[in-house]
Amino acid sequence: MYAVIKTGGQQFKVKQGTILKIEKLEIEPGKKVTFKEVLIVSDGDDIQVGTPFVSKVTVEAKIISQGKGKKVHILKFRRRKHSMKQQGHRQLLTEIEIVKINA
Repeated sequence: MYAVIKTGGQQFKVKQGTILKIEKLEIEPGKKVTFKEVLIVSDGDDIQVGTPFVSKVTVEAKIISQGKGKKVHILKFRRRKHSMKQQGHRQLLTEIEIVKINA
């Protein structure tokens, strides 16, 4: 059984036991979170597609940790002007483990 959930403007295909890194959620590690925005649920040959979400289906997950992603380096270079600007960014992430798909 798998489901496609929407969180943080992204879509993720999840199964029970899947570990994901998603955009930061303001929840402490060890707590549980429920995703109600489920786009697709599949149980073998039985597939439910939502319009836009599947009703009465939720996905439960446990927060493992909070952290930052890899650093993204931004370099703006102006040729022949002896001008350069460097910048970096690290996205705040939450690591979750899918506990249960309630279909």
